[in-house]
Amino acid sequence: MAVVTLRMTRVPNNLFTGIFCAFGLFILSACAPTVAPPGPGATTPQLAGDEFTTSDGLKLSVRSWLPESSDGIVLKAVVLAAHGFNDYSSAFGDVPDARGVGPYLAERGIALYAYDQRGFGSSPHFGLWAGADILAKDYSDFARVLKDRYPEMPLYALGESMGGAVVMKALSSAQPPPVEAAILAAPAVWARSTMPVPYRMALWVGARVVPGLKPTGRSLGRMASDNIEMLRSLSRDPLFIKKTRIDSVYGLTNLMDEALVAPPRINVPVLYLYGKNDEIIPKRPTIEAIEKFEAADKPMHAAFYEGSWHMIMRDKQSEPVLADIVAFIENPEAPLPSGADIQPLERLRTSAKN
Repeated sequence: MAVVTLRMTRVPNNLFTGIFCAFGLFILSACAPTVAPPGPGATTPQLAGDEFTTSDGLKLSVRSWLPESSDGIVLKAVVLAAHGFNDYSSAFGDVPDARGVGPYLAERGIALYAYDQRGFGSSPHFGLWAGADILAKDYSDFARVLKDRYPEMPLYALGESMGGAVVMKALSSAQPPPVEAAILAAPAVWARSTMPVPYRMALWVGARVVPGLKPTGRSLGRMASDNIEMLRSLSRDPLFIKKTRIDSVYGLTNLMDEALVAPPRINVPVLYLYGKNDEIIPKRPTIEAIEKFEAADKPMHAAFYEGSWHMIMRDKQSEPVLADIVAFIENPEAPLPSGADIQPLERLRTSAKN
């Protein structure tokens, strides 16, 4: 048997560091965040029945809640709603133990349209992130289609959580959607600048090393609402995503980065809804977003609800929130009937300290 002896020589530190970094970059480049593919080809956005066709030809599922003309209800306004992360358009429909915002508005002469954003619900590429730019473009395109369908009706934007961030990005773009005003329900503004450094590092590495990993998030112990029956219903719903890809969370964070800096470029009245018990979007970035609206002297109503959670329109105490939304649509400058807009920022700051 031959014995081979290897003589070890000292490797300079800078050379070792270079080799280590090069190897690390190679490993990271082997996996990268996956982005949902685009549609089959360019076309004119259109709404037909329960499908919205995007500008690149994808078919997105649509739900609508329209006033019943047989009941003598006169159409007063139209709302385009964008749902939250892992959710889909049914978020605005009937809700166990609460009133759904779609039916609630329809009873009051306000039509609501909502669609399953790319990667969510029954729309294509379930579970894959499509990108902040394309999500915002889809929203703006749909808004223009609705404005063409209802040219005489005021059109309002409504975004819940991630949907709120999509609306904020769309409104701050060079070609914003043609809406009169916007309702942001606990918008997702938890940007990297407000996250602890370990969170940012773990997210960056995870999106590149294990982009397809799907942790459940159950260990976080956070509640989205006090409406337990509604949460149980979502847990049984196959169209509600329970396990999220790391690279989708990374993409959502990119969107939240853009949402947090959007307020100075938003030029329509805004109703900003937030609940004291929100455990999903922290108070610090929410305060920062509202402060940005105020610093830019934008027409903004902030509303702080003592008994509400993150799913503020589906909580057990959602009735005052829904009534405030209707009041805002009818007159964006008037005080809210609930009084939630009385010193909201001061109460939010106090709550953040406790």
